[in-house]
Formats: sequence, structure tokens, C-alpha cells
Amino acid sequence: MTDRDELMRALDAELEPERFRDYCPNGLQVEGRREIRRIVSGVTASLALVDAAIEAGADLLLVHHGYFWKGEPAVVTGMRRERLRRLLHHEVNLVAYHLPLDAHPDLGNNAQLARRLDFVVEGVLREDGVGQYGRPARAMSGAALRDHLSAALGREALWVPGGDHPIERIAWCTGGAQSLLTEAAALGVDAYISGEISEQTTHEARELGVHYFAAGHHATERYGASALGEWCARRFGLEHRFIEIDNPA
Repeated sequence: MTDRDELMRALDAELEPERFRDYCPNGLQVEGRREIRRIVSGVTASLALVDAAIEAGADLLLVHHGYFWKGEPAVVTGMRRERLRRLLHHEVNLVAYHLPLDAHPDLGNNAQLARRLDFVVEGVLREDGVGQYGRPARAMSGAALRDHLSAALGREALWVPGGDHPIERIAWCTGGAQSLLTEAAALGVDAYISGEISEQTTHEARELGVHYFAAGHHATERYGASALGEWCARRFGLEHRFIEIDNPA
């Protein structure tokens, strides 16, 4: 058991949310009980994940995608009311880290994805640490990388060929990071991986001569929150469980 405020101080010190200009508040978003024994982690604080966390007896729900995004209506009605009502009624703390969890060099989504795909990390795409570049364990064709992604992440990756050259240098950024394709191409990589694809991404990849892979927003971001939950469990002697809520996006 640990005090929530002590846990939050440790998380903020590790993830440094003050370094980021983000689209949502990072850290404690909904206050629950003060004593923390059990953490549930997941990708997105949907109602299904909130209910699963309550069923699992969680004192704290740790996610990558939380609430209160810029541009959203500020009223607490409908879907938002129901999510908050259940968290507050059961005194479950909601903690969310968005860009700080993308950028962390060890626990972050990109670092964890690289580990899962056996990529060698050589640097970061953005100054704040979001996105990485490096090399696969061995040179491979576009088709081979598509198959590797699909097998490792458990979903069919979409491949836009950027030529017929092999892939020796690669960049990646989890989630909705298709707009970083041009920045990745400027590094001279052979391929770029993100979670989502937009209509213009296909044309950009072909014209830039970079193989592009959309491996799923949810699928590429399943690993950061889980790693962060394990970090909390080890450091403070807490119980931790990652709960997967399927999302094909």
C-alpha cells in the first residue's frame, strides 16, 4: 500500500509532464481514495475499462488516453457523466499520461514498441522525445516487415510501398503520428511506422520513396501503460494488472 500523492510525485518526476505542450492534462485527472494497493492499466479510459477496473478492485486506473481533451465540450453530461459517476462512486483514481508516455526512453510507447519489434534505437524524431528511429534486427523487404508487424502486434498491418528497396533504417511513432512521415523521411530512413494513416499519407509515402506502415493506433500503444504500471508495482510493492479492451482502430 502507498499514499496516492507519494505515487503521483514519483510518476511526475519520472515522466516530466511539464516538458510537454499537450492536448490534455497529464497526471491525476479524477481523484479517488488516497490509499493505493491495486493498479489497473489500459490504453483508453473507456466505460468498459472503467467497469473492468472497478470489477478488479482497482484503487487507481492508469491510462494513456484519459479525459478533458482540448476542444471537447466542457459539460458533464451523457457518456462523460457516466464515466465520471462510476469512477467517483467507487473512489477510483484516474491517472493519464499522453505525450509524456509516448516519449519516455524506457517505459514509453515508442521504446516499448521497439523492444517488442526488436528494433535498435539510434535517436528520437522530435526534440521532446516523441518518436524514434533506428534499425531492424536485420534488413528486410517491405512485405517481410508487414508480416513481422502483424505477427508481433496481433493485427494486420497496412503497407504502402515506397519503392522496391530493402528496409535497413526505420523510424516509428505510435498512435496518430502519420503527420511525422516527412520528418522521418528527412532522416533518410527506408520505412516509417505509425498507428494511423490519413488519405494523403499514401501519396506522401510514394512520392518520398519511404515504405509506410499503419499498424493500428490502439495496437501500437498497448505497451506503455502496462510498462508504467509494472514500474509502479515494483517501486511501491503494489498489485498491477493490465486489462486489454479490444479496439480495431
